[in-house]
Amino acid sequence: MIRPIYLYGSAVLRQKAEPADLGKKEELKMLVADLWDTLAASDGCGLAAPQIGVSQRVVVVDGDVMTDVYDYLKGFKRTFINPVVLEESAEKTTYNEGCLSVPGVYCDVVRPKKIKVEYYDENLEKKVEEFDNFAARMVQHEFSHLEGVIFTDLVAPIRKKLVTRKLQQISTGKVPTRYKAKIG
Repeated sequence: MIRPIYLYGSAVLRQKAEPADLGKKEELKMLVADLWDTLAASDGCGLAAPQIGVSQRVVVVDGDVMTDVYDYLKGFKRTFINPVVLEESAEKTTYNEGCLSVPGVYCDVVRPKKIKVEYYDENLEKKVEEFDNFAARMVQHEFSHLEGVIFTDLVAPIRKKLVTRKLQQISTGKVPTRYKAKIG
């Protein structure tokens, strides 16, 4: 089911998400399906459960939508349930990020180039995997949502000041989107 995406200013985006209950397999399966449906309908490359109003530690990422720029992401699709970052590289990279919850705003964000993550996949199998470059970027961006952090929190203060007016407009619903959205 396609759900509305919560926009900047919504309280759920600022909460630290709770661990997903692995014992509630059917609920979890439905949540993951809703995340994938909503992501597909919005043309994004990643979505965290808080972005659809569910404060649980669940994320989906789809690199296929980025293959025109990063061909190595072809077939890169992951579901992360209760992810934990085990390691981060000292080497950092800067990318211009955007977010479905912050439509029309793009900022350079510095993040580790590589990460190692432990998580449960959609079949509730425990995995440990390393990601680098843009795959690591997508994963880290979505994991930030699980901590109540939005990418604009991570930008240089001068850049944040430059986008403040846009953020205020988004938080009052004065922004067009190509997808179902809400403030809550």
